[in-house]
Amino acid sequence: MRTKSRRSSVIAVGITAALSVGLLTSCSSSTGPGKPDREITVWSQENLPDRVAVTEKIIKGFEKKTGIKVHLVGVDEGQMPQLIMSAAASGTLPDVIGAAPMGQVWQMYSNGLLNTDIPHRIIGELGRKTFNANALELTSDGATSLGVPSDAWLQLLVYRKDQLAEKGLPAPDTYARATAAAKALTTKGRYGMSAATDPSDVFTSQSFESLALANDCQLVDDQHTVALDSSRCRTAFSTYDELARTYGAPGTQTVDSTRATYFAGQSSMIIWSSFLLDELAGLRKDALPSCPQCKKDSQYLSHNSGIVTAMKGPDAAEPAQFGEITSWVTTKTAETAASRAFIEYMMGTGYESWFGMAPEGKIPVRNGTAAQPRRYLDTWRHSKIGVDTKKPFDQVYPPGLLNQLAAGVSHMRRWGITQGEGALVGATNGELPVPKAIGAMTSGQISPSEAAHEADDDVAALQKSLQ
Repeated sequence: MRTKSRRSSVIAVGITAALSVGLLTSCSSSTGPGKPDREITVWSQENLPDRVAVTEKIIKGFEKKTGIKVHLVGVDEGQMPQLIMSAAASGTLPDVIGAAPMGQVWQMYSNGLLNTDIPHRIIGELGRKTFNANALELTSDGATSLGVPSDAWLQLLVYRKDQLAEKGLPAPDTYARATAAAKALTTKGRYGMSAATDPSDVFTSQSFESLALANDCQLVDDQHTVALDSSRCRTAFSTYDELARTYGAPGTQTVDSTRATYFAGQSSMIIWSSFLLDELAGLRKDALPSCPQCKKDSQYLSHNSGIVTAMKGPDAAEPAQFGEITSWVTTKTAETAASRAFIEYMMGTGYESWFGMAPEGKIPVRNGTAAQPRRYLDTWRHSKIGVDTKKPFDQVYPPGLLNQLAAGVSHMRRWGITQGEGALVGATNGELPVPKAIGAMTSGQISPSEAAHEADDDVAALQKSLQ
């Protein structure tokens, strides 16, 4: 849900030249490591101005310590796949890419664009046991490390605990409890749920996948056959339709409109990412809570909101947690020694500043060092969240929530990744077959069962095109 991480839609000037080359699926003729000149180019998908400034400050420390020159380019996530393939075709790949999501990493790996030896060596040097084990598994192809996992965000169901308490309702951590709460809390002027329905945004896919995984609805089955038309997935589509359409606001719901509705006090639940937490606490001026009570108390919503990190559907054996892990990756033409030194610095000396730029959505997946096993997790708890106003994370939210977020990384699941279908995941993020089906379903054009069938057909066609 990089949409949820509030990425800028502006692409840095330094990469526009790459677009002069047509989008190709072939790789460039340059196949080996770059010539050692102690100068590297780093593309970072943390491209918001304040985050670029933090990254530049970290880089200055690295350059001073090592003498290696770093050229930083901020890149919009939505444009990254096209830019990568264009750069590969023209022989202008960067050495390192930061904040790369799993599907994107798999796409690069499947196209032969990654150097996987460098991350293997870095993880070994830093200590495999210092990383979250699930993060390592989700960013690997068997024994092959595709990148160095850096940080994670989690998908959350945020709810008005005061309103549920008034009705004597439990936390909405199952399909049945969520739909019961949505029904009970939908009244004149207030909706039970805010959930994305925009057919053109990956945010909708992420929101649905978080609910679908809760019912053990999978993208593919054990035989790698697309499984979105399974009974578990049909139940997931039906439940999402009930929550988003029956108990949600009319019209297409986007990443911005869902947040605005909840912040205005006009909905009782919302599916969003952990990047919501600083805004929920009134720490960002351009996205302040606007509910009637919020005018006197900017933290009214954060004080009266509960968080569900893992939900369970009727067909699942256990609750499931959805989220994203972003990594540092090195390309096949990377200058080996300099790139390795840079990533080790970003995961060591510069790590606390890196995840500290947005702790609510950059949960560290390297827990600490061999000497201090919980150093980074402890620092993360005390890091300041917010944009215009900054406060320590653990002063804004209770220890229980921070424990939930930290533990969520270990329980995170994703469609297709552990089944070796990461390239398909990346392709679906580009073509958006699931959001298109969700959009048609929630606008009343097709039924939930038809949406499941259409999504299944479209993803199967994508899978065939990748073979």
